[in-house]
Amino acid sequence: MFEFLKDKNKKKQFYFSYIVFFINGMLALSIGSILPYIRTERNLTYAFCGLLVSLHSIGNVFSSFAGGILPVFIGRKRCILIFNACFAISYLLIIFGTGNWVLAIAFLMTGLARGATSNFCNVNVNSLAPGKAWIINCLHATFSAGAFIFPILLMLITSSSKSHWVYACYIMAGMGFLSWILYFIMPVAKTLEKKAGEQEKSSKKDFGFLKSPLFYLCTSTLFFYLCVEQGVIGWLITYFDDTGLLDPIFSQIMASVLWVTILTGRLTTAWLSTRVNQGKLLLGMGIGLVLFFFLLFSSKTPVLITAGIIGFGFSMSGIYPTIVSFTGKLIQKYAIAWSFILTMASFGSIIMPSVIGKIAENMGIFYGMSSIVVVVFIELSLIISLVIYTNRKGIVE
Repeated sequence: MFEFLKDKNKKKQFYFSYIVFFINGMLALSIGSILPYIRTERNLTYAFCGLLVSLHSIGNVFSSFAGGILPVFIGRKRCILIFNACFAISYLLIIFGTGNWVLAIAFLMTGLARGATSNFCNVNVNSLAPGKAWIINCLHATFSAGAFIFPILLMLITSSSKSHWVYACYIMAGMGFLSWILYFIMPVAKTLEKKAGEQEKSSKKDFGFLKSPLFYLCTSTLFFYLCVEQGVIGWLITYFDDTGLLDPIFSQIMASVLWVTILTGRLTTAWLSTRVNQGKLLLGMGIGLVLFFFLLFSSKTPVLITAGIIGFGFSMSGIYPTIVSFTGKLIQKYAIAWSFILTMASFGSIIMPSVIGKIAENMGIFYGMSSIVVVVFIELSLIISLVIYTNRKGIVE
C-alpha cells in the first residue's frame, strides 16, 4: 500500500502535497471568515463584498482550468510556482493595500492560488498511487482539516480585539510563502511534466456529449449545488454577525463545525456508496439539503442553528462527488466532457455570492440569504430528474 513512500522523491511529493493542501483549506475558509472584519473596518457595501467572494471564485475557476493547460507549454512546476505566488501577495495586498480595486485584485489572487493548488495536488498525489481512492480521500481530508482550523485560529486572535484580524492575514501571508517554498523544493516527475501534453494528443475531441441529456442534467445540478455551497459558505458568518443571531466568536465556531460535518459526511457517503444505491443516496441528500436549510435559516436559537448547520453540512457533503460519479461513462467516452462540465457548473459559485450581496444591499442580509431558498428547490428538482433519468438508463447502480 505504501510502496511508493520508499522512493525519496515520491515521499517528498506525498508529504509536501498534503501540507500545501492543508494550507489550501485554510485559504478557502479565510475568505468568508475575515470578510465581516474587512467590511466593518473599511465600510464596504454588501454588494461589493458579494463581488469580492465572486472574484475569489472566478480566480479559482480560471486557475483550475489553466492549471491543466499551461503545463503543456511551461511545465507543471513553473505553472504552480506562478499561481501560488499569488497566495502570499494577496494577503499582503489586503493588509497594506488601499482602495477597493486593490482589495478586489487581492481576492481574485486568493482564488488563483487556491484553484492551481487544487489542480496540482490532485494530479500529483493521484500519480503516486493510480487507482487508489484512499490517497485522494485522505488528501481532501487534509483540506477539510485546514478549513476547520482557520475559524478557530481567527477566533483566538480576535478574542481580545476585533482589530486583531489583520494578524490572521499576516499568518496567512506566511503560510502562502511556506507553500511556495514547498513547491519550489518539491520534486516533480518528468512524466507529470509531459502528462498534460500526452493527454491532449490522445484525448478524443468528439463533442457528441453535447447531445446527451446526462451532460445537461449533471452540469445544471452541479451549477445549482455550487450556488448553494458558495452562497452559504461565503456569507454564513456575515449573516450571523449582522443579524445578531450569534456572537461573532460563536459564528466562527459554527464555521468550523460546518467543515467538521462536511468531512464526516464525505467519509460516511464514501462508505454508504458501496452499500446503498447511489440514486437513492443522492435523493436523500437532496431532501436533507432542503430541510436543514430551512431549519438553519428559520431558527433563532443557538441550539437549533447548530442542529441546522450540522444537518445542512452533512446533507451537502456528498452531493458533489456523487453527481460526478454519474458522469463516469460520459467522461470515459468523451475525454473533454469533464472540462466543459466543471467550467460551466463553476459559474454557480461565481454568480450566487454577488446575487446575495446585491439583494442584501437593497433589502438586508436576511433577504439576501433567503434568496437561496429558490436555489435549493431548483437543486432538489434537478436531483430528482437526474435520479429518474439515470435509473431508467441504468447508468448507476
